[in-house]
Amino acid sequence: MQEPILLETLRGKATSRPPVWFMRQAGRVLPNYLKLKENYTFWQMMQQPKVAAEVTLMPVYDLGVDAAILFSDILVVPYAMGMGLDFTDNGPVFEKPLAFRDNPLEGLNPDPSKLNYIYDVVDEIIKTRPANTPLIGFCGAPLTVLLFMLQGLGRKGDFPDATKFIYQHKKEVKALVNELTDLSIIYAEEQINHGVEVFQLFDTHAGLLPFDLYNELFLEPVKKMADAVRAKNVPFIFFPKGLGTGIKNITPEYCDFLSIDWQTSLPTARELVHDDIGLQGNIDPRLLYAPQEEMERVLEKYIDFGSKNTNWIFNLGHGFLPGLPYENAKFLADWVKNTDWKR
Repeated sequence: MQEPILLETLRGKATSRPPVWFMRQAGRVLPNYLKLKENYTFWQMMQQPKVAAEVTLMPVYDLGVDAAILFSDILVVPYAMGMGLDFTDNGPVFEKPLAFRDNPLEGLNPDPSKLNYIYDVVDEIIKTRPANTPLIGFCGAPLTVLLFMLQGLGRKGDFPDATKFIYQHKKEVKALVNELTDLSIIYAEEQINHGVEVFQLFDTHAGLLPFDLYNELFLEPVKKMADAVRAKNVPFIFFPKGLGTGIKNITPEYCDFLSIDWQTSLPTARELVHDDIGLQGNIDPRLLYAPQEEMERVLEKYIDFGSKNTNWIFNLGHGFLPGLPYENAKFLADWVKNTDWKR
């Protein structure tokens, strides 16, 4: 049986087209997901293996993407570290964010067993997935997860209390990052032990800090995670959203593929990023609000890049947004698969 196109691309093989999958593909734009969600809370969907597996595999059936990504949330790791967490209709909420505690390290008690239900989900996905459908595992990068742990969800776009804490308490930040990284590595390794074949690290808020500070506090933990994943012969994708020209400092020791946000063009990224690192991205998800004729006009500009770069995965520059038309998401996946990429 031929290897899935995503795995071929990740392992450096030339293919007739780029593989396609989408961040946040399991939910939001899928009518079947929205219908299923009427009967469950987010927590319930994540914790019931059959339901979570169904949601994980929905985009494979409904959109025709080349891979499934585990249906979960980046905040399951701080939950396993002992932070009280509840997923409400308005999003996840911590009982008391760390920046507002007298001793942020007190009360944290990492318990890897609190993540066991996720491995049951992975087992169910592996058992029920269609043939030739690779499963992508993931977790949040130390900076992005720590921002939520420190700040909670209020004004989450700029995290003023969290960034203040980072500047004022570097010693405590380093200790928290070490704890977070150690548990995240256990989590990543266990996902792989249960069958995950690709791993992506999401650093959604990498651009919040100046690169020098990001490099000082958060880049070495990314390398530790990359080392652990690659030691198991699993490709490692890194998504540092908003890093800007800082991507030129991401060398092959940090990842196999680098996911690019929409603020940086792919040709520019290709000039900045080390040749041995493949690229992923970088469609602006808001393009899917446009009529399909406009979508196609923009997408055709990617053919030239795709014809010259076989180490590229077609994806978004961030995740699907609520309210995007399902028909446009399906159009996007079909367009990638039906286009002549001149390879």
